[in-house]
Amino acid sequence: MKVIAVLFSVMAVATAFAPMTAGRAKTELKKSFFDAVAEMDLFTPVKTQNDYGARKSKNIKTAKLGSNSYVPAGLTAAEYQKIRDAEDAKKAANYEKNVKKAGKFLDFTKFYTQRGTDLNQAWAKQPGRGHTFAKTKYSFDTAKDGKKWDGA
Repeated sequence: MKVIAVLFSVMAVATAFAPMTAGRAKTELKKSFFDAVAEMDLFTPVKTQNDYGARKSKNIKTAKLGSNSYVPAGLTAAEYQKIRDAEDAKKAANYEKNVKKAGKFLDFTKFYTQRGTDLNQAWAKQPGRGHTFAKTKYSFDTAKDGKKWDGA
C-alpha cells in the first residue's frame, strides 16, 4: 500500500511539471503584407507629404536652447541661439530657392532641334560639341584681356 501511495505521489509531481498539450491551432487569416502596405497613409492620394515643398507645411524647426542645452565654450546662450537662427534662415531660403525650380526643365526636343543634330553634324565642331553646360564659375565668353574663347 505504501508503494502504491509513493507511486501515485511521484506521478502527481511528474505530471505537475509536464508541459501542457497545445490546443488546436487557429486558422483565421491575417492581413497580407500588400494589404498592410496599401493601407499606409503614404499611398493615400489625398496626402501631400511627398509633394516637393511640403516641408513648409510641417512644423519642422530647430529647438530653442533650454537650461540643459549645449552651448559651445566662448559663446553665451543668446549668441549661440542667434547663430542657430541664422543657419535656419539660410537653410529655409535655400529650400525655397529649390522649390521654385521644381518642375522646370529643358525640353529635349527643343534642345535637339536648336543644336541642329537632326540636320547636320555642325554641332560636333562647336565648343563643347553642342553640349549645354549647367553652369560655370567664370564667364568664358570674354577673357580679361578682351580675347574671345575659341574652344581650343
